[in-house]
Amino acid sequence: MISRYQRPDMAAIWSDKNRFQIMFQIELLAAKAMAEAGRVPMTFYHSLNKISPDQIDPKRVAELERKIRHETVALLTHIEELAGPDGVRFLHLGMTSSDVLDTCLSLQLNQAADLIIDGIDGLCDALKIQAQNHKLTLCAGRSHGMHAEPTTFGLKMAQAFAEMRRNRARMVSARQQISFGAVSGPVGTFSHIDPQIEAQICQSLHLKPEPISTQVIPRDRHAAYFSTLGVISSSLERIAIELRSLQRTEIGEIEEAFGTDQTGSSAMPHKKNPILAENITGLARLIRAQVLAALENVSLWHERDMSHSSVERMIAPDMTLALDFVLHRMTGIITHMNVRKDRMQDNLTLTKGRYHSHRVLTALVDAGATRSEAHRLVQINATRAEAEDIPFILALELDKSITSYLPHKVLRSLFDDDHYTRNIETLFHRIFAPEQ
Repeated sequence: MISRYQRPDMAAIWSDKNRFQIMFQIELLAAKAMAEAGRVPMTFYHSLNKISPDQIDPKRVAELERKIRHETVALLTHIEELAGPDGVRFLHLGMTSSDVLDTCLSLQLNQAADLIIDGIDGLCDALKIQAQNHKLTLCAGRSHGMHAEPTTFGLKMAQAFAEMRRNRARMVSARQQISFGAVSGPVGTFSHIDPQIEAQICQSLHLKPEPISTQVIPRDRHAAYFSTLGVISSSLERIAIELRSLQRTEIGEIEEAFGTDQTGSSAMPHKKNPILAENITGLARLIRAQVLAALENVSLWHERDMSHSSVERMIAPDMTLALDFVLHRMTGIITHMNVRKDRMQDNLTLTKGRYHSHRVLTALVDAGATRSEAHRLVQINATRAEAEDIPFILALELDKSITSYLPHKVLRSLFDDDHYTRNIETLFHRIFAPEQ
């Protein structure tokens, strides 16, 4: 992932420094567990324990790898350089590279999940504030992009909040599914290492032992994790598209924050473009596109091959970095956007009351008309009002087929906008009460 779309905390998780320090920690825990079990001398563990994680030098590992052409062995060689003679003989005993690499990846994905969950929490806080602020801010609801009945801007924000809370639960589940380590040796049979050693290492790392590994941790776990990132990115894109649409000149109901020194267009100085939300849409495409590679990683040859390795070296950092960035960008948009109540009200007047059509239909049925008859009468008058550019209420009042059922006073009572907010409190209670 290019630096433009990285946040430092997430980037640090995928740094060579963090990865090699975790791998060293796994080797150190293995040495301790084996020493306590009497499998190796305690002096071996003490020699390794004298090494500070900060002494692990990624540049030296890279230098060794260029000659050895095996990253794990390069790291082991570097550890041997730091540990001295007492730390050489039993290092990595009974283990295979996947024991270290897979367990390390599980920890990195856990660390990434924690940041993503924090990002979701921050976004939910911002959405909740806007939902409460605009609980009763009436605006046009749209289906098929056309004016339907009114909703409120607060409900739009509440819907996004509820969706992101579901995504939080998905991310917690994905973290649980990936929280497994494996130190089971060649082809996962524990032929050279005791299962209790694995259990002790995993306990120290706050992981569970993989119940049955095949030298590698099964990749369905990783596929579930990365698929969850894809789902979250789709939710963020849905919100971004809504915000982009509402910023169009013809609608203009919200605006992204625009700095005094900011430039919207190099050619047209008047423009204020929804570039932040558009950026989210683009990164969401990138995140989702990599889910397929994670799904294809599930199918490995026999007990293990390396076809998944190159994929994960790319998608694990890129997907988590991009999603972390997008979450914080969306939080910034939601927090600082300008909500144009005036434009929302102006847009509601565009149909000159035709959005009350369903209320009129229902009232006709209550007054004795059949539903099909009521629908036909209302549609005729709505079409007439639009064609003649007159208020919908006027078209209805001029139609004796309507007024034979509904007197003028009753008709007028049906054009009350408060009708559309009468159950807002119920909806907000459903969404936010569990958060109290």
